[in-house]
Amino acid sequence: MALENVLIEKRGRVGVVTVNRPDKLNALNIRTREDILAAFDELEKDADVRVVVITGAGEKAFIAGADINEFAGKTAVQQRAVMKGRRAFDAVEDFPKPVIAMINGFALGGGCELALACDIRVASSKAKLGQPEIKLGIIPGGGGTQRLTRLIGEGKAMELILTGDMISAEEAERLGLVNYVYPPEELEVKTMELAGKIAEMSPVALTLAKQSVKNAARMEIRAGLEAETELFALCFSSEDKEEGVRAFIEKRKAEFKGR
Repeated sequence: MALENVLIEKRGRVGVVTVNRPDKLNALNIRTREDILAAFDELEKDADVRVVVITGAGEKAFIAGADINEFAGKTAVQQRAVMKGRRAFDAVEDFPKPVIAMINGFALGGGCELALACDIRVASSKAKLGQPEIKLGIIPGGGGTQRLTRLIGEGKAMELILTGDMISAEEAERLGLVNYVYPPEELEVKTMELAGKIAEMSPVALTLAKQSVKNAARMEIRAGLEAETELFALCFSSEDKEEGVRAFIEKRKAEFKGR
């Protein structure tokens, strides 16, 4: 699939999406966001892909933010029209398969927001994360005020958004913003190990588990528990459930087919 600013690669059951604008620190312009949508649409249809890793080209940046050049001279009405269309951030969050952000450098503004939309975040020890929009006289608009607050709590999210400060990967891990931090030379290997481990699980169960965990931030507790029960019961309609149970009883590794 030929895209202008995004590369797609398949490594076994893991799809790798690379934002490929290293000369611009992988900044998100309109075309790049469109390419991300197209890449995820393609990988959603590919039954062989069970997990997706998204990263940025080069060593300096995951995604350094939005392409600020596109903000110049744009009116409120024009910008709202851009933002009200289908958004890459929401498409990544709603993607039915697990998505891992491999954060290899700056993840700022829209880059941090895209990482927040992923299910798991793995960072290089050299990575820097933050929401610096306040320094431009604007606020995060790709979900930063909402997803960051749900992930690390209101107080710290408020501080990061109001100051626009960058934080280190180690601080991000301490806050729960990233799951793991590795030396740059180990980042890809460790991320792919995690992706491969998840990809061995039942695709049916992965989708339902992701949906149920997401419900925790979207529903009142009793509604979430009720939804969890329904999703748990739904697992029992799959061939993968039967295979998993038989494999456990027979003391062998399960071979899930996604059915």
